Amino acid sequence: MSSIVVRSRLASLLSRRGRRSLSSDASSIHPHKEPIVASQTLISDKPPPPQEPAPPSVEKKPWGFLKYSLVAAVTGVTAAAGYASYVYSLEDIDEKTKAFRSSINYNAKDTDSAVDKFQGLLYSAAMTVPGKAIDLYLDLRKVIEDQIQGYTEPTSDKLLPDLHPMEQHVFTLVLDLNETLVYSDWKRDRGWRTFKRPGVDAFLEHLGKFYEIVVYSDQLQMYVDPVVERLDEKQCIRYRLNRGATKYQDGKHYRLLPLDNQQILDQC
Repeated sequence: MSSIVVRSRLASLLSRRGRRSLSSDASSIHPHKEPIVASQTLISDKPPPPQEPAPPSVEKKPWGFLKYSLVAAVTGVTAAAGYASYVYSLEDIDEKTKAFRSSINYNAKDTDSAVDKFQGLLYSAAMTVPGKAIDLYLDLRKVIEDQIQGYTEPTSDKLLPDLHPMEQHVFTLVLDLNETLVYSDWKRDRGWRTFKRPGVDAFLEHLGKFYEIVVYSDQLQMYVDPVVERLDEKQCIRYRLNRGATKYQDGKHYRLLPLDNQQILDQC
């Protein structure tokens, strides 16, 4: 009887220990789950990162003032040079600035005091740059005007040679090439074409016996020479003058008359 009671107690103890071990294993297998928090909530909860202080700005006022002063000086010099070029000729500017440019070269005298010598040297040093600038302007303008004169003035001062001593009594007849001896016409299907005036061959042959015929045109030489060669097959035209013998002014080419020592009868 006592043995039965002991067995029953042992069985109850074992069953209790088994339940405890199962509950501990279950807790280890299924741990406690913490609630998941959204990433936006975590980010919003964090304080913003501290901003780095901006580097101190470097003041550039002295350099800016120097830059604007230089631009103003260059603009003023350019405006003055443009005004002088428009109002005065090269000879006028040379004459007006001659005294100023000669005063730059200071020569100290023995009778001058130390103060006068110092003032003279200081004035010469201060006016050297403006004087050199004027010399540079005069040289540059002379070169430019010489280049422009090559396009605006005739290529030669003497356009025609002198008449033979036996022909001093002969008159010179100056004829225009276009609209007098020939005329040009343009059509869409054939382009430009040049035609002789009716009776031009007989006209040149007859007048060539009495006059020195000169063809004077404001066209280029590459146009005048081929046209005259085909127009004047009997060599009645003595000389031909093209655009190089004209004066360009106000957007137009002007023919210069009279021609040297020739006796001009008329211009047709």
